[in-house]
Amino acid sequence: MDHLATAAGAAPKYCLSFTAASLRPELATVIAGIYLEQGDWGRTKAVVLGSNALQARSASSAKRLESELRQRLQRLTTPQLELLAKGTRDERTAMAWLAVLKRIQIAADVTQEVLTGKLSSRDPVLRRSDMAAFYEATERDHPELGALAPSSQQKVRSALLQMLREAGLLAGKAGKGGTLGTVQRPLVSPQVQELLEDDDPALLEGFLLSPAARPAKAGKTKAPAKASAKPAPKPAANTAVKAAPKPAAKKTSAARRKTA
Repeated sequence: MDHLATAAGAAPKYCLSFTAASLRPELATVIAGIYLEQGDWGRTKAVVLGSNALQARSASSAKRLESELRQRLQRLTTPQLELLAKGTRDERTAMAWLAVLKRIQIAADVTQEVLTGKLSSRDPVLRRSDMAAFYEATERDHPELGALAPSSQQKVRSALLQMLREAGLLAGKAGKGGTLGTVQRPLVSPQVQELLEDDDPALLEGFLLSPAARPAKAGKTKAPAKASAKPAPKPAANTAVKAAPKPAAKKTSAARRKTA
């Protein structure tokens, strides 16, 4: 899927405006609820800002928060928005993270290229050197990262780590020796998993789950039965048996000619 894997050729520019808001599942829940009532993103924006639903300290802060969170949520399906608005705390967090994965490509790339690799190598400790290597390699395809001012680069890196922690993919705080925390798989409820698979199984990778490792659904177990049914057409061989008497007919006609 294009938002979870870098396409061949020139990579599209990263969205780097996400520092205006971290994961903020509680605020995303508010916006999702209002959208489900209004049924229109334009009206949702007006209600959110008009009522200061995000409890921002200033109008400018409210606009930045609303804009960033709304652009993430607009990428979710209606069932995903409903779970975000009405699900458990973990389910709301999962949907907020899913919205991030769909909009912020660098977050998806970090998850796939760094966190997944740490788990597969059985070295779950995330280090500053791991992230530094990722940024160095990524800047080759995304020079917009290197073009940022040092302070903006630090904001991007800090915001990414904060979202990983809030989403449950990174546990613990930064420690001595350059460690940033421990990579872990977040809690994913059956309902979240179902929504991910119905949308695109590749989205499971954003939660450090492998689509190939998932057990097949009950309905898919019927496939082997079709294989056993294939030999059934072989009764066609019986037609050859029925056709066998034809030579006998030739013999009787030959016998009549002799008697004649």
